[in-house]
Amino acid sequence: MSTKFLSPHDVPKIPGTEGWEKLYPYHYQFSKDDPARAKFEEDQLWFYDGLHYPEPHYPFDLIWDEAWFLALSQNNTRTFLMPPALGIDHRIVNGYVYITPVGVPDPEEIGKRVPIFMKRAGYYYENWDRLYADWQVKMKELLAELDAVKFDPLPEIEDESLVYENKGIGSGYHLLTKYDELIHMGMKVWQYHFEFLNLGYAAYVTFINTANTIFPDIPISTLTKMVSGIDVVMYKPDSELIRLARLAIDNGLDSILLNNKSSATVMAEMAKTTNGKYWLDELEKARYPWFYISTGTGWYHHHYSWNDNLDVPFASICMHIDAIKAGKQVGRPTEKLIQESEALIAEYRSLITTDADRQAFDQALAISKRVFPYVEDHLFYVEHWFHSIFWNKVRQVSDILVGAGFFKDREDIWLLKRGEIRDALWDHVTSWATGTLARGPSYWQKEIEWRKGVMKKFQEWSPPSALGTPPEVVTEPFSIVLWGVTTSVLKNWLKGVEAASGEAVEELAGSPGSSGVVEGRARVIKSADELDLLKDGEILVATTTSPSWAPAFTKIAGAITDVGGAMCHAAIVCREYGLPTVVGTGRGTSVIKTGDLVRIDGDEGTVTILERAA
Repeated sequence: MSTKFLSPHDVPKIPGTEGWEKLYPYHYQFSKDDPARAKFEEDQLWFYDGLHYPEPHYPFDLIWDEAWFLALSQNNTRTFLMPPALGIDHRIVNGYVYITPVGVPDPEEIGKRVPIFMKRAGYYYENWDRLYADWQVKMKELLAELDAVKFDPLPEIEDESLVYENKGIGSGYHLLTKYDELIHMGMKVWQYHFEFLNLGYAAYVTFINTANTIFPDIPISTLTKMVSGIDVVMYKPDSELIRLARLAIDNGLDSILLNNKSSATVMAEMAKTTNGKYWLDELEKARYPWFYISTGTGWYHHHYSWNDNLDVPFASICMHIDAIKAGKQVGRPTEKLIQESEALIAEYRSLITTDADRQAFDQALAISKRVFPYVEDHLFYVEHWFHSIFWNKVRQVSDILVGAGFFKDREDIWLLKRGEIRDALWDHVTSWATGTLARGPSYWQKEIEWRKGVMKKFQEWSPPSALGTPPEVVTEPFSIVLWGVTTSVLKNWLKGVEAASGEAVEELAGSPGSSGVVEGRARVIKSADELDLLKDGEILVATTTSPSWAPAFTKIAGAITDVGGAMCHAAIVCREYGLPTVVGTGRGTSVIKTGDLVRIDGDEGTVTILERAA
């Protein structure tokens, strides 16, 4: 068996994409021509970040990867000094992001970092509730600032107030600076995103390590149960859908929803009656902010929010109506989760024999429970609420450039890097200012057509799971708990399991996502648009799951994902809904076909294909 993956410098070119590198920042390229950097790249394990990016990046969409590249790394390396871990380095191949966690190799250096980390992290852990409340205020202020931004076309003649109020600053300047401010807000929100997040994951890792020291054979699925059942903001959007479903039933309006596919038709019918108008009023109350929930993960411009397409939440409301009328439980079984959590904690705590171990266990568990809300809530505030508004602000910028003839379609803007958009705006405002022809229309339309062809080829390519040199043992904690990259997973990748045909693979190994064993027919889902295909009792198979998919959890018996570790969002959400889940199977969506009979073991992290579909 090979001990190395393909060299990052030897990934074959995709014919027809020559020159693709200019679509992304130069420092994201693997650097064979730079000896020192090339050796570092050869010696590292680079794994494909399919957890966040199941698709290749349009040039502009890379903004969020750049933002967390900086925010996570500076917090680990320069702010809190995480003892064993520096930052995470990033590269891009054919539009797909590869990352490598950078550890601290020198034990002496780790020792020097420990007291600094303990002092700084301790301040946050001790004051977590107050600091988190301050964070929510900062986030809402930034969201209000973002919401207020508006991009208008440049006027034919400046308003006379510019002269008679002695303003002295023209519309061209304002357009450029507003775009700069929009980008800065995008970077700023990710600084806020990582103010707490690494500390949240560190608390989980500390709890797992503490428990493993006391109970060497304790399953991670048992430990994750101990921190389940805590109410967080991230589950509020689904609870609003449930509320609207019950409201429709109670007011005799459910048939209007169930009999119409279009949200526009539903709303027109509702507006005809007093009860219907009341329901529409409640809908409006729910929409802001709770419908700023992405139909995907929020990482891509085409992950529209519920507010952008009300057909999506209306379909989910119908799922809840069906479930309620069938007598099923909808939403999370919170009481059951809390009871199970408390029983497990009491059982294991009673087995601890020393006061020191009991104190360590109690302290680590208490911190994990304290940080739990933030670890999920930040997802709603940033990836869903902020990103949903942000994408539409960029579309306003695109409308201006479409009007100026730079693009044919407002969605073309995503094929430009953010710096290229700034250059295009400069071209536009200077041609407007001087009354001459801009270069952009003749330049960008041809360039965009070429880039569309490149992106299509990227989308048809299957990125290798990893590149470079794997470590003998994976010890980096975030790689394990968030991405699910473990020593055994790497061995499976090296065996070439991912390259095997679907028929040749009967078992998949992943990470325990949510406890329990269940069998059922598989349903492979690629996007939220396909959720209505799910049938009762099926096993959902997806690259990853999104919080917006929660209504579908009333139908499924369990879930399997390609990516993620025990603390990824998919695993956390499935635990909160009590669904047996295996995450990080690598290629579940390729190996498993819709209709296959599969067994999930959410305690062991294994998936068995019992019978192939006809």
